[in-house]
Amino acid sequence: MATLAAPAFAAPIERSDGGFLSWLGTTDHKRIGYLYLFTATGFLLWGGGEAMLMRWQLRAPNQHFLSAEQYNQLFTMHGTTMIFLVVMPLSAAFFNLLVPLQIGARDVAFPRLNAFSYWVYLLGGLFISVPIIFNAGPNGGWFGYAPLTTTTYSPGLNIDFWVAGLQILGISSLAAGFNFITTIINMRAPGMNLMRMPMFTWMAFVVQFLIVLAFPVITIALVFLLFDRFFGTNFYEIAAGADPLLWQHLFWIFGHPEVYILVLPAFGLVSEVLPTFSQKPLFGYPVMVYSGILIGFLGFGVWAHHMFAVGMGPIADTVFGVTTMLIAIPTGVKIFNWIFTMWGGSVRFTTASMFAIGLVAMFTIGGISGVMHSSPPADLQQTDTYFVVAHFHYVLFGGSLMGLFAGIYYYYPKLTGHLLDEGLGKWHFWLNLIGSNLAFFPMHFSGLLGMPRRIYTYDANQGWDTFNLLSSIGAFIVGFATLILVYNMLVNRKRGRLAGNNPWGAGTLEWSIPSPPPVYNFAEIPRVTSRYPVWDLTAPELTAAVPHTLRGDEMVTAQVGGVSAGQMSVPADRRPAAAAGAGLHAPPARVPSAEELGIPIPYTTTKPFFTALGIIVMFGGLLLTRMENKIPGWAVLALGAATLVGGLYWWLTSPLEPEHEHAGAHGAAPHHAHAH
Repeated sequence: MATLAAPAFAAPIERSDGGFLSWLGTTDHKRIGYLYLFTATGFLLWGGGEAMLMRWQLRAPNQHFLSAEQYNQLFTMHGTTMIFLVVMPLSAAFFNLLVPLQIGARDVAFPRLNAFSYWVYLLGGLFISVPIIFNAGPNGGWFGYAPLTTTTYSPGLNIDFWVAGLQILGISSLAAGFNFITTIINMRAPGMNLMRMPMFTWMAFVVQFLIVLAFPVITIALVFLLFDRFFGTNFYEIAAGADPLLWQHLFWIFGHPEVYILVLPAFGLVSEVLPTFSQKPLFGYPVMVYSGILIGFLGFGVWAHHMFAVGMGPIADTVFGVTTMLIAIPTGVKIFNWIFTMWGGSVRFTTASMFAIGLVAMFTIGGISGVMHSSPPADLQQTDTYFVVAHFHYVLFGGSLMGLFAGIYYYYPKLTGHLLDEGLGKWHFWLNLIGSNLAFFPMHFSGLLGMPRRIYTYDANQGWDTFNLLSSIGAFIVGFATLILVYNMLVNRKRGRLAGNNPWGAGTLEWSIPSPPPVYNFAEIPRVTSRYPVWDLTAPELTAAVPHTLRGDEMVTAQVGGVSAGQMSVPADRRPAAAAGAGLHAPPARVPSAEELGIPIPYTTTKPFFTALGIIVMFGGLLLTRMENKIPGWAVLALGAATLVGGLYWWLTSPLEPEHEHAGAHGAAPHHAHAH
């Protein structure tokens, strides 16, 4: 078994207990993924609660449960929460948990930067969410159209929280993006070439490039708006000669790649789930890779289909209409490849596979209505109506969240070592499927009947009453289904049935190691010779027809990731003779500690947390300068800047431990200390 010398980390040992300080200072990518998962789930409940308050207001005509101002704040924060605080961080949870495991690495390239990204996300999420409790939440829509968000029309602090909050969250996303690009390029195990990477890692790779290319655009837009609001510039002040469409172009140049930042991770998860539960390799793997890359590329060329109603002219409308139609092609390729993966397979209907199939169905509906919007004449009738609300909820809820739910049920056992309850999971799936269709499908009809977006009440006898009542009932069903998921996750985090290494009989590298994985992931860095190295050992008949398996390499016959085939727990109908004694839910064997193996691991440090805290304090002080007494505001801003600079200096100049000169007990090559 070949091994790879991976870089070491600068200190002794990560605390393994559950103490508060060990979580505050953790740099282990798996624990950070755990933090992302539960934090984003908390924000899911928060954003879902905002949605249900709005749906209660709209359940019938002429309701006054909410005022117009309260509705605007809820409307703005629901969209912002679900996009920036739920779907993206849930994807980040899987990036953290899976990418190093799938590529055979012991951690991400920059563990401390990884922790910094999480703390910026958490503190930024609180920064932008808490003001709504005090009736000061952002109220200009989740798209923040300027000049309506300038001080001329929005003089209060509401929009300031939104502008500053998104800037903070952008820092988190960019830090993670550069980290995972570096990790995937530089830290793959021997033999893990690009065309052997699991599909989730491929989609994560594409998404990181979308993040680092798209987020600077919205950063520029937000900086312009911040300068207009705080320093009297005129980037969006129409009276001073500004272009009224500048914000829309900048926002949607970011906003449409953002759709694929939200959707592609879910596509990657589904591409892991369906082959496992169909007992077949993914159909058309190379085409799936190229279609994901093409989606990312074309995603930057379709932004102005959000602007067909602004009068760009026939040439621009035609160009963006054509590019919008084109991007449906690689998306359709993925739909058909998932169907062909299941076709002829032995499909097992677990909760994870049902959510994956649900994504295929729901995203297809959203994709069809998306193609309808590619026609400028049709879009002129549908824009700013509830037809568009139906479309993007089918794409983002039916696509992104259904795929992420599939990933939770599939990978939660790997994260915790315990299976989620399948009975509760199926209740969650069916209530979620019924409720989401009941909530979103009637919006097509209310939109076609002329119901505008962003209205907080409406008169009776316009044909919208029944459709709004159905949508509200569906929203509450979805809310109840989500509570089932949260209950399932909390109760079975430690009480669920033991999962073993590989409860589903999956074929990718992460299923070759214990559940939950040890802090060092792999006792030995594996040599990868296949897209499905575990199947090569446990079910070689499944990969016999895959042409890449033996190309240029010797077949692995002994171990994958330092775990022999006899130690892997796989379903009885897929278990080779060598593994006949390994029970599906047998107690896991003792996992050696990092000290026993001589493997240096990331060390606990609070430096990323305090650096992130400095950013929050600095932006908080900036907001205080817009209040009547500006002196405390500038003082707080200076304090935050000092904390940020001090934290960075403390972080970047901390002394490194000397190089480890010994090899591990299992032949692990020495790891060299490096800064990160």
